[in-house]
Amino acid sequence: MVTGEGSGFFISPDGYAVTNNHVVIGVNTAILSPSGGSVGIGFDIPANTAKMVVAQFKQHGSVERGWLGVQIQPVTADIADSMGLKKAEGALVDEPQSAGPAAKAGIVAGDVITAIHDVPVKDARDLARRIGMTAPGTSIRLTVLHNGEQKTVALTLGNLPNEEQQANADAGSQAPAKGLPRLGLMLAPATEVAGSGDQGVAVVEVDPSGPAAERGIKTGDVILDVGGQAVANAADVRKALSEAQTAGKKAVLMRVKGADATRFIALPIAKV
Repeated sequence: MVTGEGSGFFISPDGYAVTNNHVVIGVNTAILSPSGGSVGIGFDIPANTAKMVVAQFKQHGSVERGWLGVQIQPVTADIADSMGLKKAEGALVDEPQSAGPAAKAGIVAGDVITAIHDVPVKDARDLARRIGMTAPGTSIRLTVLHNGEQKTVALTLGNLPNEEQQANADAGSQAPAKGLPRLGLMLAPATEVAGSGDQGVAVVEVDPSGPAAERGIKTGDVILDVGGQAVANAADVRKALSEAQTAGKKAVLMRVKGADATRFIALPIAKV
């Protein structure tokens, strides 16, 4: 990890991130500073991520992310038990997008993606991160549980365009109806996410560049109400957003339960 203020880095010819003749394992993004000076605790981006971003900017002028074309949700203990899985691991396919690589390869709703190149997938976030970190056009091999039987699926990742990327991160990880806002959230019913309680909709992933993240919504939060209406799934959230827009509102008030307290957060709902 690089520590020290103002440390710069570059990608060496052999592919390593280097600074001051030291190999980098992480690039600092912030430090913990209660008194205004460094106390030796920092927050960093892994060097592999920095390396990929720098290489793509050099080659394409932008960052391209692999696209599998599936809407996914966590595998809870109850889901694992009902499907005969020994552990609550992997990513449950909610619905494959019709034009996506997964659908073309035969992956269907109800399948569980359990491994990429025989390396286990821990959860839905792990799958999204690993696919996103893989370059478009890359051939991958997935291990999938289909109707209780394990099978191997080979496919080539597509290129995630901006609109698809935003839709994938939108509420419920489903493409929103035309005109609905993109909040930058992936949601699942709280009852299906361990530790989230029995009310509301759990936030299972947050787009760091989305409006929800900008207003402090985090993974693990639970959305209880949207516009004064109790919500139990992603469809309820979309319905409440649509009604707020129809009423001419520019923002919608959400009641959100976090780790420490329940709070109200106003999110903009300008049409896209």
